[in-house]
Amino acid sequence: MIPNFHTHTYLCKHAEGTVADYVAAAISAGCSALGFSDHCPYPEDKNDTWPGIRMFIDEGQIYVKEIKEAAKKAPFPVYSGFECEYDKRYHNWYAELRQRFNLDYLVLGPHWVDVYGEFVYAPQLESSKDVHRYFDNMIQAISSGLFNFVAHPDLIMADGRCWTEDLAACFSAVIEAAMDCNMPLEINGAGLSRQLVIGEHGLRKPYPMDQFWELVVKKGAKVVCNSDAHRPCDVIAFAVATRKYAEKFGIKPLDTIF
Repeated sequence: MIPNFHTHTYLCKHAEGTVADYVAAAISAGCSALGFSDHCPYPEDKNDTWPGIRMFIDEGQIYVKEIKEAAKKAPFPVYSGFECEYDKRYHNWYAELRQRFNLDYLVLGPHWVDVYGEFVYAPQLESSKDVHRYFDNMIQAISSGLFNFVAHPDLIMADGRCWTEDLAACFSAVIEAAMDCNMPLEINGAGLSRQLVIGEHGLRKPYPMDQFWELVVKKGAKVVCNSDAHRPCDVIAFAVATRKYAEKFGIKPLDTIF
């Protein structure tokens, strides 16, 4: 009986299954709390902002309605949320979303960063300047007070990026910012399920990244384990995998994000 607060549905255009499908799978697998966190919609005049991975604004009501209906049949709490990229231009929009849809929480999902007007996927960042821009943006997002936890904070390592002293310093700053804001960092189950990548010491999982979580343990930051499920069958299985990963480091994850 474990919780999961990172779940996607068909509305994000790159996952499968309805809210009801995930709740049914969670009931079958054993769950203590379930949170939905599809990628958030953006204003109607900004439909060119990450259109391939998120719902549109008029689908938000469908999403929340499905969560409320499914919650009636669940023997555990079911929460509504959105996963958001952070861009300061949308700061007020994220706060508005939380009120407009009466959400329980927001997740910081740092996938991209604005590099001179173009959004670049974090694992593909090359220059040190752009990598620092990414980390600075993540720290700004953590400090915004908008979010309940940081999803896959080590995503930038996904394509086999080598661990360096500079990255260690950047990650340390992220961990310390999260601690200052009492914000948990997420061990992400989807990363554990992906194809191995070639790192400096051979094949490894894209993320979680061991060196990062060693730093988390050393500094004493709070940790949450989530599945990042994109299929109903993974909704609890991936969360179980993250807890087994956490055990390697002696991490005791939180049971709630509230």
